[in-house]
Amino acid sequence: MILQELSEAIGVSGSEDAVRKVVLSAIDGHVQNVRIDPLGGVTALKPGTGERSLRVMLAAHMDEIGFMVQGIDNDGLIRFTNIGGIDDRILPGLRVKIGANHIPGVIIWTPIHMNKDQNAVKLSALRIDIGASGKDEVAGKIKPGDRIAFDSRFMALGEKMLRGKAFDDRAGCALLVDVLRGGPYPVDVLAAFTVQEEIGLRGALVAARALAPDVALVLEGTTAHDVPDPKAEADDAIAVNPGCRVGDGPALTVMDRSMIVNPTLLAFLRATADSAGIPYQIKTQLGGGTDGGAIHLANGGTRTGVISVPCRYIHSPAALLHRDDYDNTLRLIQAALQQMTQEVLR
Repeated sequence: MILQELSEAIGVSGSEDAVRKVVLSAIDGHVQNVRIDPLGGVTALKPGTGERSLRVMLAAHMDEIGFMVQGIDNDGLIRFTNIGGIDDRILPGLRVKIGANHIPGVIIWTPIHMNKDQNAVKLSALRIDIGASGKDEVAGKIKPGDRIAFDSRFMALGEKMLRGKAFDDRAGCALLVDVLRGGPYPVDVLAAFTVQEEIGLRGALVAARALAPDVALVLEGTTAHDVPDPKAEADDAIAVNPGCRVGDGPALTVMDRSMIVNPTLLAFLRATADSAGIPYQIKTQLGGGTDGGAIHLANGGTRTGVISVPCRYIHSPAALLHRDDYDNTLRLIQAALQQMTQEVLR
């Protein structure tokens, strides 16, 4: 499936070239008016059948969280900083790839038997080891500003679970590709594969202003909260009231830190799922944000909704999603495109 190729491509914010190449190849022959904006985002048109005069923007961001080289120490170790939101606790010992040549490295830290305080190490105290004996050995291979990505492989776990990096938001990109390969739809589909979402929703604003849609749907990979609660008893180890759960269908956002979803559009998405027998869940956790935060403010205001695939462990080298959730999310998006009208959204 296209998700594997997208997941394994490296596209840290501001350097989405490899992902864009996959996208352009995948949608070739299925869309018109393909354009690359000055920030590097991709927009395209899949014309509708002409039954309805409605322009629907579907947006998914190509960038992923990662790191950037800040400098090289005399001993050949590499200093780095984060690009996007990263939990310092997961970093020690992780494998990474550095720069355009994907030079392999390992994030190093003080061994546990030498860490007297037993505290989590801050990113600023970590370094990357590429096996160099000194600064001169690194020269010419790595330079400040080079992007750093997780070194991770896509794979299946069991019959239904898929593992890989950057499901936030390569899951959304894969869904958008599958939508564009499908159809026909009675409405015009305005596709936007955006950039720099993880550092401020920047590409989405450029795309929304250029496309000027009547309505927009943001396609995302979102945090699943069905992970063990360390304070719970062994027989009741699932966290209480998770934002959403893997396996329970696509998540429809009510609000987050970046926006409040248009109530009429949210009601339409719920009714569409109900009528098609598609399982879904409502996401009410207020943390995080999506490209919708920029899109809904563009052009004097745009009705915007968010449809997400729940993923465990996003912003890590090994996120997990359920294949049924992916398939049901695709069904919901396509059903919404078939049923959406101006009257429904008034």
